Amino acid sequence: MEAYEKKHIPIAIPDPIEAIDYYMETRRWSRRDVESCLGSRARVSEVLSRKRSLTLEMIRKLNQELGLPAEILIQPYKSVKIPA
Repeated sequence: MEAYEKKHIPIAIPDPIEAIDYYMETRRWSRRDVESCLGSRARVSEVLSRKRSLTLEMIRKLNQELGLPAEILIQPYKSVKIPA
């Protein structure tokens, strides 16, 4: 049954921001817990609200320090356009 499901019902890779939110929720992390990876409190807010994209350095830190899979974090995702 597992082989059938893998072949016919593939599981999509989650959006990077949704994955960060999920990891934070399931591990009871606060925004402060990811500050070391994303930067300041303001930067964490910008990234999680999709106003700023993850940088390669942020992805590396999230992977190395918190164990989030890089395969998930490098996926393209929608961001919010900020009006000029």
